[in-house]
Amino acid sequence: MKKFFTKLKNWWSKHKPSKRRLIQLYAALLYNANIKGFISGGIYKGATKNMCLPGLNCYSCPGAVGACPLGALQNALAASGTRAPFYVLGIIMLFGLILGRTVCGFLCPVGLGQELLYKIKSPKLKKSKFTRIFSYFKYVLLVGLVAIIPLMYSIVKFPVPAFCKYICPAGTFEGAIGLLVNPHNADLYAMLGPLFTWKFAVLCVLSVASVFIYRFFCRFFCPLGALYGLFSKIALLGVKLDKNKCTDCGLCIQHCKMDIKRVGDHECIHCGECIKVCPAHAISWKGSKLFVHANAEIAPPSEEKPLGAFLSNAAASETAEKGAESVMTVEVAPVEIAVSDASVEAAAVAPAKPKKTRAFWAQLVSWICALALLVSALVYYNFIDKDAERITSEVGDTCYDFTVKLYPEEEENFTLSDYRGKVVVVNFWATWCTPCVAEIPLFEKLQNSYADDVVVVAIQGVSYEPVAPFIKAKWDGYHILFAQDNLVDGKPETFPILGGRDTWPITLVVDREGVISYTRQGSITYEQLEGAVLAAMQGDK
Repeated sequence: MKKFFTKLKNWWSKHKPSKRRLIQLYAALLYNANIKGFISGGIYKGATKNMCLPGLNCYSCPGAVGACPLGALQNALAASGTRAPFYVLGIIMLFGLILGRTVCGFLCPVGLGQELLYKIKSPKLKKSKFTRIFSYFKYVLLVGLVAIIPLMYSIVKFPVPAFCKYICPAGTFEGAIGLLVNPHNADLYAMLGPLFTWKFAVLCVLSVASVFIYRFFCRFFCPLGALYGLFSKIALLGVKLDKNKCTDCGLCIQHCKMDIKRVGDHECIHCGECIKVCPAHAISWKGSKLFVHANAEIAPPSEEKPLGAFLSNAAASETAEKGAESVMTVEVAPVEIAVSDASVEAAAVAPAKPKKTRAFWAQLVSWICALALLVSALVYYNFIDKDAERITSEVGDTCYDFTVKLYPEEEENFTLSDYRGKVVVVNFWATWCTPCVAEIPLFEKLQNSYADDVVVVAIQGVSYEPVAPFIKAKWDGYHILFAQDNLVDGKPETFPILGGRDTWPITLVVDREGVISYTRQGSITYEQLEGAVLAAMQGDK
């Protein structure tokens, strides 16, 4: 039994997580504190969702309690036209000025995932001049996908958050797959198409590459890391190099798996791994004075030289040079020197214990505060916050009596109760939703086939572009009613009440008595639509 515990202890000493790994895990859990979202299959839309988190964490992840800075920046650029989105840019700049690429090394869930994949035993591709050159590709993505394309689409009134839509692996894994694996979202499979196939393929390629290449996505494709890298020299936190101590041995560059040329440059993620390999102790944490006093750390025992020993050596050498006469001078006051040494040494060594204690208590208090914050977040989002709990209508319920503005001029209203006695088909769509736009002709066909008994209203959710011209260009002359959902703080009001689960389209059929007889999340075929309407007309629930 003793041997077993000894082996267990040895295994733990070799495999126990580092402080940086614990911080990475902590950040990933804190970003996704809405655990009940994974159970319900919905997306949290409370007040904190308007706040950007430092790392790359998808807004659409069921557990996410904040927004992704990269997605928020793209949406803001697309929606702002020629105006600068100062709010989002200000938040990102604040993160950059304080943390820089320390976010990549400590606070990014995507970075954590890549490091765990890299631990899989396999041949590893070492860094080289080629990887160094290729690392600049993420700056091309930063300028192109995050800035130029959204602005260009904003000018032509068809904005697209290009990086999130076509590349981002966090969006595919956390958002799409995170929702699709939930049984409550089974209807979403009908919405999958070539775009999801492409993004899933991109996710697979990036994941497999991360097994062989350290932080493959971070080094070559992440625009957020490129953005934070612009603040590397001026960020308050991170690693720094003391050039006066540096011997240019190059061990820090050799040991680093990132494509850095020097410690703390724009490719450095400030993981701190280089600190322990520097023989000259020239690398340290900058910004540490903000948290721990500069003298809180004690020098290694090998470097300690008590003042008494120094004076004794000096006296001995002086004695050898001056001869016996000097010896008499030195021997006259041996007690004074000893006393002086003892007092000076006591004064120098005595503060060591409280200084070390101060650093220990500073770390302990920091961990306690961090754990308190995490526990508070878990309790708040999963048990206290009621903003995410929506009262939704389901099949068999009397439909919520809503009123929305009609297009094209939005001068008339559509009120559900005004059409009591007819079957009402409600379709929620958005201009940017390809399946939504593709199925609108099906509703027009249904309206023309059952004009005397059925009313179809297509309610637009959220769009960055003028909707009336979009409708006129595509469906001028259609007989179905087009309406705009009521927006509260930029979010649709009726959509979630009638069962919307954060993705478009959704279709409801309300019978003649105002009771919901059919609901479907995702795309719908004409056969399904007609069958649901006929069932409602016949009174089948």
